Amino acid sequence: MPTPHDTTRRPDTLTLEVVELIGEVVARFHADYEEAAAEQALTGAQAKLLSLLSLEPLPMRKLAQKLKCEPSNVTGIVDRLEARGLVERRPDPADRRVKVAAATQEGRRVARGLRESLRFAREPLAALSEQERLALRDALRTMLGD
Repeated sequence: MPTPHDTTRRPDTLTLEVVELIGEVVARFHADYEEAAAEQALTGAQAKLLSLLSLEPLPMRKLAQKLKCEPSNVTGIVDRLEARGLVERRPDPADRRVKVAAATQEGRRVARGLRESLRFAREPLAALSEQERLALRDALRTMLGD
């Protein structure tokens, strides 16, 4: 009996359809996210970084890991957001030698506006029942290994 991770067999038709649908959802979400970022005069990378920082201050190295890019790229993004008053650098309370980037009050407001303007992410999910949303959440968590 093949295991769930058996890659020697070709995927069945249902699996292929699900993969295609996931790809379409990702593409639509990405396009909606880019549009929402542009409405705030942000690039997609700036919007992602600001969204992360609206949750908690983070050191540059951790931001780079989360964004899957080089720390030097993160420095440039933080510089541009800082110039707009959306992000600030401050000493890490746990280690004052380390600087963390943190969203300002205005940055948190902009990040909240970004989340609220994601029509594709919000509207189709609202059409699902709570039970369907819970099942979808649980299936996605399973896929991600969470």
